[in-house]
This record gives sequence, structure tokens and C-alpha cells, in this order.
Amino acid sequence: MRKQNGRFETLHARKYLQQLGKHFAHKVEVSFSETCCCVSFPFGQATISANETSLDVSLSGETEEALSKGRSVMDSHLKRFAFREAFEEMEWQDL
Repeated sequence: MRKQNGRFETLHARKYLQQLGKHFAHKVEVSFSETCCCVSFPFGQATISANETSLDVSLSGETEEALSKGRSVMDSHLKRFAFREAFEEMEWQDL
């Protein structure tokens, strides 16, 4: 299993976590609270957490292709939701 973490420094992390959780729940299995969201994508799992200063995403998947898809999904959705912050992409790190 491959894993990567992404971080987006923002004061609106909880707002974005709720938007992402509600949006993804229309298509895939999602469980979320005020500070954490677990998403079961066909290509892998994403755990999204929010605190006062950042939104953090932990991706897991079987292949690099799965992780690439996960990064793309997260970044593209945040780009739409965080347009006021000129978001481009998260800072991703291999684990």
C-alpha cells in the first residue's frame, strides 16, 4: 500500500472539509465529523482532517496511478472551493 500526505495552510479548513465531505458523499461512501472525513474512492482511501490552520489529506492506494488520481481529485476540488485563496495544489509528501 502506498501513502501520501497533503497539506493546505488555510484558516478555512473546517469549511472546506465539510464542502468536500458533502460533495463526495453524492458519489462514494463518506463518513465525516466537524474535523475529520473518510472517503472511500474506487482508487483508494482519503482521510481529510481540519484544524485551526490547515487542511490535511492522507491518501492511500495500491499504485502510483491511484495516488496520482487521488491528488488530482483533491487538488481540483479544492481549486474550485478555495478560489478566493488562489489555491493551486496541496503540498504532497510520500510517506
